[in-house]
Amino acid sequence: MTATEREFRAGFAALAGRPNVGKSTLLNALVGEKLSIVTPRPQTTRHRIVGLVNLPHAQIAFVDTPGLHHGARRALNRAMNRTAAAALADADVVLLVVEAGRWTAEDQLALERVAGSGRPCIAVVNKMDRVHPRERALPWVAELATRHAFVDVVPCSAKEADNLDRLVERIVAQLPHSPPLFPPDEITDRDTAFRITESIREKLTLELNQEVPYGIAVAIERMAEADGRLEVAAVIWVDREGQKPIVIGEGGERLKRIGRAARIELNRLLGRRLHLELWVKVREDWADNAQALKALGLE
Repeated sequence: MTATEREFRAGFAALAGRPNVGKSTLLNALVGEKLSIVTPRPQTTRHRIVGLVNLPHAQIAFVDTPGLHHGARRALNRAMNRTAAAALADADVVLLVVEAGRWTAEDQLALERVAGSGRPCIAVVNKMDRVHPRERALPWVAELATRHAFVDVVPCSAKEADNLDRLVERIVAQLPHSPPLFPPDEITDRDTAFRITESIREKLTLELNQEVPYGIAVAIERMAEADGRLEVAAVIWVDREGQKPIVIGEGGERLKRIGRAARIELNRLLGRRLHLELWVKVREDWADNAQALKALGLE
């Protein structure tokens, strides 16, 4: 083993925090590619998603997790909280992502979970691009630093990719000496099917806004190569019969818009032509059905 190999570091960095603080945007900015879907609605992220950053001297496996939240009444929400907690337990370092200038009861819950994990923690003060002038945030950042024995407190902007180099340096310093955990040409542990379903779900969420609540899921029924393109048939599951016509829209126009937006993005993300067919089906109360959650990869 060479000296360089002995000095190489690799490990898992879990992104934790309440919903809607920008964890998924941060993951995408760090990796340099869209892996996690992003919408203005809280609790968009449902799964554990690994995004890889390969450096000459280190490999960071970032783990995006669902936002830790109170009031987990439905089985889906409880499963999301368990997913986030498991990621903390497996991490070498935790990034507690918070929103500059704002501290809520759910931030406190997230901090308590992070502290309970016993893992080294870096506080990431995101959305600094919203603070003008930036000096206004200094007292708030100083107060945040007193809440826990953080390894460091790093102000940044995921949206503007600002100060991420410093964040990466501080993360690498916390990782164990280890050979790479993943092949150097990989950027995620998620397959093409997962990225397709998540892209569709993102476009659904953006299009529907508040019209349909969280009882929507996407599953692929068929995926095959044909005539130089990838043909995909996917089902959109809703948990109420009355939601089906809302998703489809008058004359099917809304569903067409959703499919077109997802197809255009996936053509770019996957670097290939994709044909997409969408269907809407009803599965009553799937978000409270353990079997349905397991089938959808959510449990």
